[in-house]
Amino acid sequence: MSTTELPLTSSTTTVRAACPHDCPDTCAMLVTVTDGRATGVRGDPDHPYTRGGLCVKVNNYHERVYHPSRVLHPMRRVGPKGSGRFERISWDAALDEIAERFRATIAEHGAESIMPVSYLGTQGVLNGLNVGDPFFNKLGATVAERTYCDSGATTACAMTFGPTPGVDPESLVHSRYIVLWACNVVSTNLHLWPIIAEARRRGAKVVVIDPTRSRTARRADWHLAIRPGSDGALALAMLHVITTEGLVDEEYVREHTVGYPELVERVAGYTPEWAAERTGIPAADIRTLAREYATTDPAVIRIGVAVERHAGGGQTVRAIACLTGLVGAWRHVGGGLLQMPLAAFPVNWGGLMRPDLATPGTRVVNQFLLGRALTGELGLDPPVNALMVYNSNPVVVCPEQPKLLAGLAREDLFTVVSEQVMTDTAEYADIVLPATTQLEQRDIMFSWGHLYVTLNTPAVAPLGEAVPNTELFRRLAARMGFTEDCFTAGDEELMANAFDWSAPALSGITLETLAETGWARLNLPDADHWAPHAEGNFPTPSGKLELRSSLAERAGNFVSPVFRQGSGDHQPGGAVDPLPHYIPPEEPASGYRLVLVSPKSHAYLNSSAGDMPAQRRVQGEPTLLVHPQDAEERGIGADEYVRVYNDRGEFVVRAELTDQVARGVVVSPMGAWRRHSKAQSTVNAVTPFRFADLGNAPTFSDTRVEVELV
Repeated sequence: MSTTELPLTSSTTTVRAACPHDCPDTCAMLVTVTDGRATGVRGDPDHPYTRGGLCVKVNNYHERVYHPSRVLHPMRRVGPKGSGRFERISWDAALDEIAERFRATIAEHGAESIMPVSYLGTQGVLNGLNVGDPFFNKLGATVAERTYCDSGATTACAMTFGPTPGVDPESLVHSRYIVLWACNVVSTNLHLWPIIAEARRRGAKVVVIDPTRSRTARRADWHLAIRPGSDGALALAMLHVITTEGLVDEEYVREHTVGYPELVERVAGYTPEWAAERTGIPAADIRTLAREYATTDPAVIRIGVAVERHAGGGQTVRAIACLTGLVGAWRHVGGGLLQMPLAAFPVNWGGLMRPDLATPGTRVVNQFLLGRALTGELGLDPPVNALMVYNSNPVVVCPEQPKLLAGLAREDLFTVVSEQVMTDTAEYADIVLPATTQLEQRDIMFSWGHLYVTLNTPAVAPLGEAVPNTELFRRLAARMGFTEDCFTAGDEELMANAFDWSAPALSGITLETLAETGWARLNLPDADHWAPHAEGNFPTPSGKLELRSSLAERAGNFVSPVFRQGSGDHQPGGAVDPLPHYIPPEEPASGYRLVLVSPKSHAYLNSSAGDMPAQRRVQGEPTLLVHPQDAEERGIGADEYVRVYNDRGEFVVRAELTDQVARGVVVSPMGAWRRHSKAQSTVNAVTPFRFADLGNAPTFSDTRVEVELV
């Protein structure tokens, strides 16, 4: 455009939005739009929790909208799988081909030969976790179980004190003893940190339990460097100290818990000395931690996702949850346990998932087993012959990466990927469909880290031919001839049905008020005065905090319907030990002497933003943190490239020598894309597929490897 063609005036507006990432903070955003183009994003300074700040993962989100590798039109593969060679086609051609292939697959092999793969690439109620469930339930496809994070911890918490929101995170300002357990708040829950910092200014002590000296650990008052997978031993030893040294809140235990005598008997042998051998934490420190926690009010424990990611992760959370009951932490504002306050949101899960459309008895395959499902190792009958991926990048986030790549490379596998950009997974697709970003779609957001509902208003028109997930599944349903109301409802109708708007928690909150304010705190008591279980009232069968869990005895290892779509018929049976106990890490040594931890990256959200230049600069190239003595034993110097390997696979990264990890532990954050990595592989090339004890949680922290120079 020449200077004479430039507009004489420009129009700039501000649009309210919400961060779409799978993160506890769910930030309220303000989008600057100039002449129809998004030119900037910033945090909403009026939001009481996120307070105008955006983290490095999203503070340039408008650049993602206009990223050079945006998928803007439907495309069909024209080169070998994985080559990234595609040609542009029309939406009609893409939909016709998908419908034709799905029908042919169903006719030849049955509907279960089709499998969806999805997670929380966007966390919106409309376009997020459950958006495709009605379609695939109606289709009769294999049910894909999604237990990437918090399924084990949520199961354990439900067994102990029921589906309660737990501690209001804003009330942590009143806490005086804050334990951050397997939770790198500064990198993964950033907006909780100012509240914790204010509590410290008021006299609180902050303790971090983490195998690595993370950004959060470096800011804490006390860092306990625990061996990966041994958290349960520490929690049980704390229970031992509290019960044997007379530190129990006897009135609270008597009035508001059940199973105390059995718990005392169970933890009698879990001494600090026993735990010290397993955790690497001195027995004296374990006693100090237990005593300080039990005698400082209010005391709160914030657990992170990583606490469940080993063989005994569920029982670990059970033991931690029992701690809060023994000391009466729930009596106080700012006391108790903060895990995932999602239970406070009256989400209409049934309306979103439509389990009534599913065929009873449809098989369930967990997405951790995707590589094995695609390579035939699960012995599925029928095998998976068609795959549809949306809201996920399984090549980066699933375990057993070599198996997954081999499965995706099958010429007889028909794969559809709906994406915003050309991911490592999209390169293996037969059909790629263009998906909108958060700035181009309407949505409404719950949060799994605070108590505010947030409206996302589209700031710009969709680029190219991109469509929201809601529209994608309307189009697919129409091509397949599905006529139920859920397949014809527009976004406004879906939003009106997303919540139970008559629930007390939403009193005074409507879509109209949210359109004005952008966000609203649920109608709950204010954080300065709310101790939800000061007088018990736990949503358990007994109405009390269950140290001995009746739900464990009755239901066994159940998985919440939030993590599983479909009819809900498939529930693992058999009773689970109703009392917490220790389960050691499961990965056998097999000659691999190092334990690998793969935490979330500071600048990426899982694999999201892994292709953004600004975030890649902040994160840097993939590295492996190695203790200097472990490196010396292997002849590894600083900044040298190393091969990290086990029987499952290998990846190559730069070694960073540091005493921020203990001897015997190496750390490599997940989230980097395969195409940006040495040897075209990432950390999930070596992680295991096995499940933890509860909720079919992953066991990523039970990974043993060896390291050598390239």
